[in-house]
Amino acid sequence: MTPAPPVHATTVCVRRDGRWRGVMILGPSGAGKSDLALRLMGRGWRLVSDDYTHLWASGGAVYATAPGAIAGRIEVRGLGIVSAATRIAARIDLAVACVPEAVERLPEPQMRRFAGVDVPLLALDPRPASAVDVVAAALETL
Repeated sequence: MTPAPPVHATTVCVRRDGRWRGVMILGPSGAGKSDLALRLMGRGWRLVSDDYTHLWASGGAVYATAPGAIAGRIEVRGLGIVSAATRIAARIDLAVACVPEAVERLPEPQMRRFAGVDVPLLALDPRPASAVDVVAAALETL
């Protein structure tokens, strides 16, 4: 069996209610994935993978890990590639799609399928300072 190609996503996680909860940040190069992850990490979150993420399903959930070549590192624009505190893997509870514009104020809930499992999807402009609070609030509502 050929492994699935990695997803273009940065993944971070945070410990809540006794378990690690993962958020996969999706978007093309330059969309703000790593920047949003760095701001979350500044609030105690851990890096799982930057820029590319391997996914697999188990027990009705999706899990993420970093490809070996990039594990434990994140790109800091203007500085380069740096080491970061990481978790080797995390269960994905939320996917965030980086969009370049303001989003609808009261959107309908969305899902996106990864590795055959539906995951809640939040469209978010990652540039405002409040983006980290929106991600944390979205995770808490799940």
